[in-house]
Amino acid sequence: MALPRAYQASFTPSEVEFIASDEKIKIIPKTKLPRLQFIQGTYGPFLPPLATEVPIWLALLMKKNNKCSIICPDWLNIDFLKKRQEEEEKEQEFSNLPFHYMELSQMLLDAAPDDIPNAEQIHKILQDLQETREAKAREGFKALDDKWLGMNNLSFMEINKIRPFFSLAFNEMRKLNLADKNQSEEDLQNHTFH
Repeated sequence: MALPRAYQASFTPSEVEFIASDEKIKIIPKTKLPRLQFIQGTYGPFLPPLATEVPIWLALLMKKNNKCSIICPDWLNIDFLKKRQEEEEKEQEFSNLPFHYMELSQMLLDAAPDDIPNAEQIHKILQDLQETREAKAREGFKALDDKWLGMNNLSFMEINKIRPFFSLAFNEMRKLNLADKNQSEEDLQNHTFH
């Protein structure tokens, strides 16, 4: 899907990650801090060892500066991800994962592997899960028509990856079907008047 940027109807992976970084996550502060005011909101006060909820971008910044530990999200564990992988392999539908699971897991595994139990195993399971879902999406394109494509439970990054191809293919199929319809109407008119 290496279309020139001018033809892409999608975000870059960095833009998707930026959007996902507004998702909330719980942290345990390591130092006492007052309320922090930002354009999008106020967070804190931060009182160790009490957990508090902040956007991912703030959690990652605080983690980088050794000001907090990140509480691993419930879905970012071996049992949950293995169950989703099994569903992907058995079911036709996509399994239900958080909308930003790809971006969030990547950010957390990169910046806070020490806060994620079994981080290496989770990374491997996530890779397998993403490959399975990509294969399933490619299968879904076989049923592509110019009216509807149903793929429920895709994540934002997955939608973003297929959007340029789907948009281009969808528009081309609509043009072809419109040309076929116009040709059929023209043929019908020619047969009617002769």
